[in-house]
Amino acid sequence: MSDLLERLRERGWRLTAQRRVVAEVLGGDDAADGAHIHLTADEVHARAADRLPEISRATVYNTLGELVSLGEVVEVATDGRAKRYDPNAHHAHQHLVCESCGAIRDVHPSADPIAALPDAERYGFTVSAADVTYRGLCPDCAGARA
Repeated sequence: MSDLLERLRERGWRLTAQRRVVAEVLGGDDAADGAHIHLTADEVHARAADRLPEISRATVYNTLGELVSLGEVVEVATDGRAKRYDPNAHHAHQHLVCESCGAIRDVHPSADPIAALPDAERYGFTVSAADVTYRGLCPDCAGARA
């Protein structure tokens, strides 16, 4: 069972068949390498429909909205692309984004980005969080350009 599905059960969130399949898709139950995946709403719908053909696009969008409101999923938007949904909402991490296809992977750099900001460049701010996005090409896109 995915971490997301487990958290939703602990919260007592009513798991209808539709909500469950969306949570399973977001939780990466079908990811070959077990990695957290960051899908668009349309990708969530397509994968959910493979499991539950009668699920509507509206149900998927509504469920994603509820999960974001609950703080169980984070919307990730990069460079004007479609929003993607990150189920890894409770663990500190940054993102690695493919500049070609838009794929997103979680990364866990060892350095603290807040500590890396020099005092002289804080301009009196009390810094509480930092969002770092690493950009490059995923192996598939890099291979296609070779």
